[in-house]
Amino acid sequence: MIASVAGRVASVAPDGAVIEVGGVGILAHCTPGTLATLRVGEQARLATSLVVREESLTLYGFAGDDERAVFEMLQTASGVGPKLALAMLAVHTPNALRVAVAAADLKALTRVPGIGQKGAQRIVLELKGRLGTPEEAVNAAIGGERRAALWREQVHSGLVGLGYSGKDADEAVAGVAPEAEADLAAGRQPQVAALLKAALRSLSVR
Repeated sequence: MIASVAGRVASVAPDGAVIEVGGVGILAHCTPGTLATLRVGEQARLATSLVVREESLTLYGFAGDDERAVFEMLQTASGVGPKLALAMLAVHTPNALRVAVAAADLKALTRVPGIGQKGAQRIVLELKGRLGTPEEAVNAAIGGERRAALWREQVHSGLVGLGYSGKDADEAVAGVAPEAEADLAAGRQPQVAALLKAALRSLSVR
């Protein structure tokens, strides 16, 4: 498997980029977010996933290892191939997808072209608990002493990633703050997934 490519960016197109590696131009299909980080003529590194089919070998490139891992996990759901998995990551960040699946937010999933109501239900059923939870992503990235202070940021960014405005996200965070503060007062780590569900419920009834 080709786990990554690094080299000079030879070209950038709407659906991918060519990276020169050892005199060979390698085409990697990428999300718009990843493409926005690339500059022609500059050095770049992409985490990659090689999809092998009878008639083709297609390389997909990502800004980081987490995005690649989510891309590969998405494809374990029935009916989700590499193109649809890439489309999901073009609409939502990896953590926003974790939020949507953990909260069974079908509305967020159906924002992705090619995913209908039944498809969204199937994705939630098959991937819930397998993509990882938002708080697990935080715990893997930061030390324990900072976790208690980050629940607001995680809930807010999750809501914005799902398409809500910053103002709506601020109000929803304020609404679930008493629950989080009660956890902290009791010496418990606020559960981001539960807080996000509560915030989403408050936004859905407005």
